[in-house]
Amino acid sequence: MIIDIHSHIFPSAIAAKTVDKLATAACVNPNTDGTAEGLSASMRRAGIDYSVTLPAVTNPDKVRSINDKQIDYLESDLAMGILPFAGMHPLFVDYKAEMKRLRDAGIKGIKLHPAYQQIDFDAPEMMHIVDAASNEGLLTIVHGGIDIGIYDHNYSSVEHILKVVDTVHPEGLIMAHMGNWGNWEQVESDLAGAPIYMDTAFTIGTIHPYQDAPKTPYGDCTLDDDLFVRIVRKHGADRILFGTDSPWQDQKDYVQQLAALPLTADEKKMILGENAKRLLKL
Repeated sequence: MIIDIHSHIFPSAIAAKTVDKLATAACVNPNTDGTAEGLSASMRRAGIDYSVTLPAVTNPDKVRSINDKQIDYLESDLAMGILPFAGMHPLFVDYKAEMKRLRDAGIKGIKLHPAYQQIDFDAPEMMHIVDAASNEGLLTIVHGGIDIGIYDHNYSSVEHILKVVDTVHPEGLIMAHMGNWGNWEQVESDLAGAPIYMDTAFTIGTIHPYQDAPKTPYGDCTLDDDLFVRIVRKHGADRILFGTDSPWQDQKDYVQQLAALPLTADEKKMILGENAKRLLKL
């Protein structure tokens, strides 16, 4: 079984406009049209059994309406192998009740994006959300490190993450992008081995530029193979989750690139699906 723990889709009515806007900001070429149908077709080409889709909530007033749609999509998306997570904003007041509602509806996790939400991950508001999700048995996926489209400040630094872990002691915390995108030496020295999970989204292979968008300072900052393997082995392959960041990376290429890395067969099996299957209780 292969599970992509980190992908994105958008409502069909706004998918084209949203993908173009984000691709231009990040200077990254998309590999699907951003719709559920586009992701499903990509999964079939790649041999992926399930993809988790992650919304980013930039306004606390939109938490419930976005999550209403995630709940509504749950049954139809599951038929395509798509598992929608919910979104959460650190300034959403009724977060505890919302976590219970999500759990009761069958949602398995939430997404936080400190850079889009412009609040450092170690802020009390963020820690309250992580704690509440953990208490309800929900997974929490958090953008880790620099965002390729917002690179003036690291809202989820290694220091922020370690403070959250030491303060909250959360269960099921997944730091996206191998823990801290673009800060690989510090990931290896300070974050690898911490009691968290990491996903592989947007960390291996080549970043393909989008049209004539200007190049960002972090356009060449994916991991080289040797450092990727060192981080995996220091952190533990049982706590690494396969993720692509589709549509920003091609799922089929990503599966092949992960399979070609100098890891053992058991390590690849855990990363590609076994670990996520256990966490998601599939």
